[in-house]
Amino acid sequence: MKIVIQRVQSASVAIEDSTVGTIKQGLLLLVGVGPEDTKEDLDYAVRKIINMRIFSDEDGKMNLSVKDIGGQILSISQFTLFADTKKGNRPAFTGAAKPDMASQFYDDFNQSLSSYVPVERGRFGADMQVSLVNDGPVTVILDTKNR
Repeated sequence: MKIVIQRVQSASVAIEDSTVGTIKQGLLLLVGVGPEDTKEDLDYAVRKIINMRIFSDEDGKMNLSVKDIGGQILSISQFTLFADTKKGNRPAFTGAAKPDMASQFYDDFNQSLSSYVPVERGRFGADMQVSLVNDGPVTVILDTKNR
């Protein structure tokens, strides 16, 4: 899994001009699933995201997690995180998981996250418009194959 984690003051996702998910303070996740991803990768990602201390405490230090602050998560599927740009000018996406596998994996990932904090989400495979107010900005890239 490749996940871009952004600390946000707010975020939303719309499909065909209709808002389908919105959060206040929390995390915006752009989630890519690879063909070799396993339940172990999913569990690792959830554990890291829920416990990642990237929110400021009363002393201004990044010492609190999304769970600690009572935050929310907006999760967006993003197969383009697996883009291969080695040849030519058009990225290839053959490194991403096939849609059937990726869709189920993405559902399982969001279900697991939602046992810790409220999770809003986009629609897998849809053309989405994502809006956010970045906080910091703080952006972290998590690759479950690099641990």
